[in-house]
Amino acid sequence: MAEFELIADGLRFPEAPVVMDDGSVIVTEVAAGRITRCWPGGRKQVIATPGGGPNGLAIGPDGKLYCCNNGGFNYVESNGYLAPHGIADDYSGGRIERIDIATGAVEVLYQSGDHGVVLRGPNDLMFDSHGGFWFTDHGKVDYAKRCHDIVGIFYAKADGSFIEEVIFPSYNPNGIGLSPDGSKLYAAETYTCRLTRFNIVAPGKVDDAAGPGGPGIPLYRPAGYKFFDSLAMEANGNIAVATIGECGISVVSPTGELVEFVATDDIFTTNIAFGGPDRQDAYITLSGTGRLVKTRWTRPGLPLPY
Repeated sequence: MAEFELIADGLRFPEAPVVMDDGSVIVTEVAAGRITRCWPGGRKQVIATPGGGPNGLAIGPDGKLYCCNNGGFNYVESNGYLAPHGIADDYSGGRIERIDIATGAVEVLYQSGDHGVVLRGPNDLMFDSHGGFWFTDHGKVDYAKRCHDIVGIFYAKADGSFIEEVIFPSYNPNGIGLSPDGSKLYAAETYTCRLTRFNIVAPGKVDDAAGPGGPGIPLYRPAGYKFFDSLAMEANGNIAVATIGECGISVVSPTGELVEFVATDDIFTTNIAFGGPDRQDAYITLSGTGRLVKTRWTRPGLPLPY
């Protein structure tokens, strides 16, 4: 197992690390409905409290945070782990929010019904070089009604003027990323534990190439009882996918080969982000135990547009 430095603990299901220039890392606390900034040594500061279930997070072209808010989960605690468990009793609706880091002001940029789209549980996002962003909708599980949403993958503009469901159906998509040249879109599906590739033909558009399971070309799927969560891109085009159950990060090549597996000690290993001068500082969220940790990575991460 790699060596890990503890950056912060006591977090309520942290996800979506955003590495800042000053060495701090901003995360969502999905179970607490808040956005928190963490510094090495354990200092924490709440930036904003949007409520619901703030999930994916990214810096946009205006320097503000863009947040996928899933509307909320219920949670269970067992054997030292906190875990999501179905749609929240007080589910507040899926939405995309824009957050001012300096003031903590939260603005709803898109919500279900805008431009005719349905948003159930927006999960993760990544900006492209054109100023737009791709995001997944993971949907919701309603155990009382014994149902799971059928969801898709979206493209939206940062100014609030345009949102479109580009890929439908998609099977509980979670992590999303773009190849270094912007020509490929990758999505990690949770319950199918499948990494899928789409060919981008224009900003916010993909071609109609499809594999046997629907839209997109299946790229990689591990054996065993595992689930994929979020992902981050390496500079060489590898896809680093947080892998629940196996406890760690699966690194997959653009051709669908497993490059390596970096083990952690938390069954709910959910996100990874890169930072540091050489982009080889890897920040990983260990959500079940409420920790943000740092380790040195073998290869540099992909620089993000903003």
